Amino acid sequence: MRLTGLLILVLFYTFYFSKMILQKRKGIQTDQIAKGKQKSKVFYIELTMKIATYAVVAAEVLSFLLVPMRFPQIAIIIGATLGLVGDVLFAVSVITMKDSWRAGIAENDKTVIITSGIYSISRNPAFLAFDCVYIGLLLMFFNWILLIFSVFAIIMLHLQILQEEQFLSKVFGAEYLNYKRKVHRYLGRY
Repeated sequence: MRLTGLLILVLFYTFYFSKMILQKRKGIQTDQIAKGKQKSKVFYIELTMKIATYAVVAAEVLSFLLVPMRFPQIAIIIGATLGLVGDVLFAVSVITMKDSWRAGIAENDKTVIITSGIYSISRNPAFLAFDCVYIGLLLMFFNWILLIFSVFAIIMLHLQILQEEQFLSKVFGAEYLNYKRKVHRYLGRY
């Protein structure tokens, strides 16, 4: 079980950092989280989200070392499956996004709106992938500390999505609003 949890984390962050490195080689700064922004609501949400996402990884790794509360075996299997689905979903998301993928709101970058592939059934598949990994590892290694950190990170990611929706509405206007009317925030079509 610990090996599976570690594999889920390693795969996820291998995709994350590999994409950042590949974009950096093209001169693209992927990590836009709380960078170059005035000390506004967006800045503080992004900063808190960044802290939350780092803290939850620390809580997950710590949870691998602790003896978890015993959940039924089916919950652990569902958790492992959900975590691996999150890995695949994240990889597909950042590949589909091509060079328009950013972590955080890129106020000064020129990007294009992606509405095809996985983005035709979820406006935020990368965020959904984070949630799958968090919930999956929580089911595998449940403890109260991990629950608190996971819920906090999921809430912060949701707040980030809301900020990004406002930004995308301004940047892409009617094109984004039309897309928003067709595809759910997390999963599904209208």
